[in-house]
Amino acid sequence: MTTIAQSTALTDPHDALVRLHHAIETRLEALLPVAGGERDLVAAAMRDCTLAPGKRLRPLLLVLAAEGLGACPKAALDVGCAVEMVHAASLVLDDLPCMDDATLRRGRAALHLAFGEDVALLAAIALLSRAFGLVASVEGVAPLVRADLVATLAEAIGSQGLVKGQLQDLRDGALPRSAEQIAETNQLKTGALFGAILAMAGRLAEAQPSVQAPLQRFAVELGQAFQLHDDLRDGDPGNGKDPGQDHGKSTMLALCGEALVRERLRTHVACAERCLWEASLGEQPIMLLVRKVLD
Repeated sequence: MTTIAQSTALTDPHDALVRLHHAIETRLEALLPVAGGERDLVAAAMRDCTLAPGKRLRPLLLVLAAEGLGACPKAALDVGCAVEMVHAASLVLDDLPCMDDATLRRGRAALHLAFGEDVALLAAIALLSRAFGLVASVEGVAPLVRADLVATLAEAIGSQGLVKGQLQDLRDGALPRSAEQIAETNQLKTGALFGAILAMAGRLAEAQPSVQAPLQRFAVELGQAFQLHDDLRDGDPGNGKDPGQDHGKSTMLALCGEALVRERLRTHVACAERCLWEASLGEQPIMLLVRKVLD
């Protein structure tokens, strides 16, 4: 089966990632509604926040894992794009004045500042709707598998996943917290969607439990590593967000200090890489992706 990255085993993995990133951008643009005119603000906002320059980490992870396990590349690409829409919607909601009250996202004005809070909220809802519709109708996948994909994504987003993590961060973020409590919030805010991504990749490939288990451990380690890396970049003007967004919050960086956070980050990355080897994905471009993102 020809992969989207076109024989990654025979080409430079960096080139494979570039090609796949381009394929994701192209497919996202095709899947999003076209703004029919200047009054079609919701469609314009959906495109603005989703197509804004970004790493596309989540769809890259899903497609690379699914392809590496033998899944249909086209189906994996569409499910990956659906996950990116969910991620874009979550960022829009995170940035609202009633949430993080952010002004910048991906180096541009936050969506509620560019289009208004009303349009931003409706665009986020529309993105979630489009994402679930896409997963529910993805071609080349058995109906039972599609149902499992929808259920997996819904669980990751819902009251015991992203939503719970966001509420914990809003209500408890300024309070003193232990490292374990911070890690729990990080897992819900970041790791839950990573877990869904790897579970969906495995389901698309009909992977055995012996593969699914290390993939889920990989998702947990990656989620913790990603959040630590994000904490370390909080004051970096090049991260596309408001500098010092975490000021006054009980993050792992505030609790443990930079040296210990960097040590924890290295440990999580090493554990994540071991999990990929256990899932027989150690020599795949997904390993390079992890190193690039967390460098």
